[in-house]
Amino acid sequence: MVYQISVACVFIIHCFLLFSVDGRANVPAIIVFGDSTVDAGNNNQIITVGKANFKPYGRDFEGGKPTGRWSNGRLVTDYISNALGIKPSIPAYLDPNFGIEDFATGVTFASAGTGYDNLTAHITTVLPLWRELEYFKDYKEKLTRFQGKDKATQTLNEALYIISLGTVDFLVNYFLFPVRSLEYNIDEYEKFLAQNAGNFIKDLYNLGARKISISGSAPMGCLPMLRNLNIVMGRTCFEFYNKVGRDFNEKLIKLVDNVRKEVDGIQVVFSDVYGPVTKMIQNPCLYGFEEVKRGCCGTGMTEVSYLCMLAKSLSCKDPTKYIFWDALHTTDKANGIIADILVKTSLAELI
Repeated sequence: MVYQISVACVFIIHCFLLFSVDGRANVPAIIVFGDSTVDAGNNNQIITVGKANFKPYGRDFEGGKPTGRWSNGRLVTDYISNALGIKPSIPAYLDPNFGIEDFATGVTFASAGTGYDNLTAHITTVLPLWRELEYFKDYKEKLTRFQGKDKATQTLNEALYIISLGTVDFLVNYFLFPVRSLEYNIDEYEKFLAQNAGNFIKDLYNLGARKISISGSAPMGCLPMLRNLNIVMGRTCFEFYNKVGRDFNEKLIKLVDNVRKEVDGIQVVFSDVYGPVTKMIQNPCLYGFEEVKRGCCGTGMTEVSYLCMLAKSLSCKDPTKYIFWDALHTTDKANGIIADILVKTSLAELI
């Protein structure tokens, strides 16, 4: 009896391992588009103030090297790549230290500060989403020369595409500059962004993408920078901004459902980041965090980019106790937790 159970267990484990290997084999590469949440250093190569290629950024990355990632270590997409057994981190397409042999298994075209609205990138002087798409077309040509037409087509069809942006459209574009807010009310602007997102997904599909994950907004009102503006209420989360994020996410969820019905052969999912980040903020002890209101860099209340460098001596000693690295971005540890949740939920449908 014991022998029969043991054999059964071995058989089940063997099948599980085979399934895992086959599942990973179906994702030969991870291809990323978006903003600072997934930019691994593309902004290093363009003229913009939106950079993070200096310390203390990257202090917990390999060798303590600041790569341009907006964190103390790896990004969510790096952790996803590692979890799928592809490679430990995803390089930026404009990074001269990497070539097509590296990009063939994973690449990010993301540019910190961009959005679904082209005006957002114009305001922040970074790469607009249409430019990220143009770089992808260039990548597709290089991949075809590197792998051959049939192999490259297979890679592009089976790759996992991750899209992560939207927050900058609201915080910088809509609420800070009086342009879009004069054209649209907030509900109309959310619909405008969702429409742009839908068009982008279809553009990717026409270029070979089949497995696509799209993320919307995190709880914007709980970002340290916005908390710091809410002094009267004790630096609690700004519910107004959180509601904007939730409403926008709902529109993206509906978009995903519509695209699934309209486009044959596409697999597209909405990857919820709002929920996991909110749970970490509300129950920090469950994840080993101690600080939820401030970031690690500088005073943790307003510092982002160069301000982190100027206030480097004030940075925390142990970022593993912090959810946020700077006033807008999450830490390496938080990114790892988010990635683990996504791999087990929405991304499980694609991998």
